[in-house]
Amino acid sequence: MSMIIPEIDLHLTPKDCTRDILTDFIETAVNTGADTIRIIHGKGNSSKKLEVYKILEKNRSVFGYDDDGSNWGATVVHLEAKEK
Repeated sequence: MSMIIPEIDLHLTPKDCTRDILTDFIETAVNTGADTIRIIHGKGNSSKKLEVYKILEKNRSVFGYDDDGSNWGATVVHLEAKEK
């Protein structure tokens, strides 16, 4: 059985919008019961990836995160379970 993981692609997201868009995506994922999400930020010079990591480090819903296997252009994020 394969599981569908919510995913967002931030390739073309302007830097000044990244925090709001990613924060909203995480909040929506948590509210719908997702425990894992995937963020595509691209490889490039890793400036978007570093920005994403800074956002993840400050988000209380994020339990942990790491590269999506050998694809270092995407990050898999593990979310805290929503308290009932």
